[in-house]
Amino acid sequence: MAHELDIIPVTEWGFFTLPRPMCIAGPCSAETEEQVMETAKGLADFGIHVFRAGIWKPRTHPGCFEGIGVPGLKWLKRVKEELGMKVCTEVATEKHVLECIKYGIDMVWIGARTSANPFLMQEIADALEGTDLPVLVKNPVNPDIDLWIGALERLNRAGVRKLGVIHRGFSTSEPTAYRNDPGWRLAIELRSRYPEMPFFVDPSHMGGDRKYLQELSQRAMDLGLDGLMVESHCNPACALSDAKQQLTPQGLQTLLESLVIRDNTSDNMDYKEGIDQLRAQIDVLDENLLWLLKSRMDVSRKIGQNKKEHNVAILQMTRWDELMGAVVEKGRSYGLSDTIIRAIMNAIHDESVRVQNEVLEKE
Repeated sequence: MAHELDIIPVTEWGFFTLPRPMCIAGPCSAETEEQVMETAKGLADFGIHVFRAGIWKPRTHPGCFEGIGVPGLKWLKRVKEELGMKVCTEVATEKHVLECIKYGIDMVWIGARTSANPFLMQEIADALEGTDLPVLVKNPVNPDIDLWIGALERLNRAGVRKLGVIHRGFSTSEPTAYRNDPGWRLAIELRSRYPEMPFFVDPSHMGGDRKYLQELSQRAMDLGLDGLMVESHCNPACALSDAKQQLTPQGLQTLLESLVIRDNTSDNMDYKEGIDQLRAQIDVLDENLLWLLKSRMDVSRKIGQNKKEHNVAILQMTRWDELMGAVVEKGRSYGLSDTIIRAIMNAIHDESVRVQNEVLEKE
């Protein structure tokens, strides 16, 4: 069960300027002192105040560039001292946290692989106890909102109150143009549970290619999210990691200037009257959907009883595959995406199986 979080508003961190988007930018990896300083200066020149760079890089295969390590923290310290920027990096262990504190790093973030591991999260939370270091937590690799919330709770219980999240998408076996499935539904759910939580989106890891960064960043802004963490390198073609998804500082400036930032609300009476009418229609449609779902589960319960009486297994995968194919095709004819149809139907199927199981388990 999720608990309330005691969070200091991001406007009191002294990091970001409004209006949206708040922006964190810098290279995937700190590679050389010259690369770090050149990139940071390019970003500072057009108003980026928070600089990011990976110091320790979790890589799938050994032998890849796994980050420069502690020497890179000295370069971040130089960025902070000479350019007046706030600096941040990813941490995955207690040792990382202690080194960041030692070198005066202003903020840390926790990556997707780490946030999925409660043991590591507790280790990091214990290392942060008694500090005032802001922490941003990326979503776990898999779409598990409770695991994400659990990571936030561990930090908050350790006294971390300058706390926020970074949405970087989820691993998926489904075909997608992006490196990671955006999974906006889970982002919206987390936002609705913790509306006061600073909410960043990482379009670089979500898209995996710079050609997708603008559309993903715009989507984040259209959803009313607070900021972006974008990877930027002075010479992306030469980057030692994730070269394809990084922008030059000039490219990032162009992207940010292209974004349309919409107001969270409006005092215009035409808007208010129109939105109230449309929301009333949504309320009626949602009630109808709930009734249809209830009716469908009533039928599932009867199906379960029929299978029980005739000693038939609950799962009938041939039937389910045929049904899913037909429903997806029908959804396309209505202009609905395959993604939403599959998500809805899988959820309905799971609940139907649960209902039929209840019937089988009754004496």
